[in-house]
Amino acid sequence: MQILAALFFEGLDLRQLPGGATHIDLTGIQFSAPAPGPPPVTCSPHLIVMVRCPSEHSGQAVLEVVFTREGEQLARNVQPLAVEPGRFGYRLVRAELEFAELGMIEAACRIDQGPATVVPYTLLPPAPDAP
Repeated sequence: MQILAALFFEGLDLRQLPGGATHIDLTGIQFSAPAPGPPPVTCSPHLIVMVRCPSEHSGQAVLEVVFTREGEQLARNVQPLAVEPGRFGYRLVRAELEFAELGMIEAACRIDQGPATVVPYTLLPPAPDAP
């Protein structure tokens, strides 16, 4: 299996088209977000990992996502992947990430210990209060 894309996002909508095709509409794709308040804070950004299963593959694999900051592991998610050979699929990953300070974390996504697709996520200063 292969990772096609891995993105942090806010919303997901699936819709069927005539002929059996499924479209995935993602909204709020993001690589950064304002902190909900001054650090320390806990954030739970949503991550989607989209995969392709070649027709000659068994359709069974393991997805691992490791969240790190400056090489230190913050969280890890491991889950089975079952995708029909010749088809596409996705998995949702959500981790509670503690930020002692503002800055960037990285989500390293890999299937069956293969090469990693790394997605950054930066926590920015809190938005100023609206008047």
